[in-house]
Amino acid sequence: MFEGLCPSNMTNDIIQTWRENAGKTYFKEELDEREPLVREILELKKQKNALILGHNYMTPDVYFGISDFVGDSLELARRSRDSSADIILFNGVHFMAETAKILNPTRKVLIADLKAGCSLAESMTGEDVRTLRKKYPGVPIVSYINCTAEVKTEVDIICTSANAVKIVESLPSDTVLVVPDGYLAMNIQKQTKKKIVPWAGKCMVHELYTEYDVASARKSFPEARIIAHPECKDTVTAKVDFTGSTSQMGKYIRESGSKQVLLMTECSMGDNLRAEFPEVTFISSCQTCPHMKKITLEKVRDALKNEQFEIRLSEDTIKRARASLDRMLAVV
Repeated sequence: MFEGLCPSNMTNDIIQTWRENAGKTYFKEELDEREPLVREILELKKQKNALILGHNYMTPDVYFGISDFVGDSLELARRSRDSSADIILFNGVHFMAETAKILNPTRKVLIADLKAGCSLAESMTGEDVRTLRKKYPGVPIVSYINCTAEVKTEVDIICTSANAVKIVESLPSDTVLVVPDGYLAMNIQKQTKKKIVPWAGKCMVHELYTEYDVASARKSFPEARIIAHPECKDTVTAKVDFTGSTSQMGKYIRESGSKQVLLMTECSMGDNLRAEFPEVTFISSCQTCPHMKKITLEKVRDALKNEQFEIRLSEDTIKRARASLDRMLAVV
């Protein structure tokens, strides 16, 4: 993209694009304050041969400019495998960085804040999975990718919100355990004849949406397309125009030609899509993930500068967790 440009021109071009995109959310004075940090991070990336991955729920100042790739957690982890980077910095929550480590076992994988957790991932342990196996002998266990590396070592196969139904349908069993997201399990149940046994985990962001929010939005914005994440309650997804993963949301907006959109997902998703679709009016009805918001430009800079907060997993954990991921990839 920048072939033939000197490094300073490359940086200036990146900064200009960052200001244009992040400027859809921030005032000029806020961008002026953040720009030195962005320039410092770009320089550190070059010095350390680092790759920065930005999840869709990052704030626009982190999402744009400093990220080499942006998207959902699995796609980012997969893209990292094709890089020649020495260091991978995952701007997202802890289980996402763990997944990147599982797919890149010989590389140094960092996260900007070790306390950037996930209420859903933390709702289940490896011991919980072993208990389920005893209670439901012979029943396959599918885990949503939003789980810890420990849980990945104990389940049969991983799924994402985009491929969950396909994964469930691929299994030779009339009954399937789906963990840890209970609402995702309920949404899968509506799309399969198999019996789905859910775990009771929840995303603290998506569980806040209700069918009354949908009804209120319909009344206030009758022309708007309402889009929800499958981590929302099935009573919500039953009433919206489209339910899909973060990557599927952007595709739906692009293909539907929607002029007004109301997203029922994390706030920054709407901020980042606003830059991608300037012709679309995004109506704010969002909830904020406090864990995602722990990732700031200052912390990104410090993580790179000091090479701190490395994700460390045992060889056995990586091997067993990788097996459940590979089984998914063989299906999709």
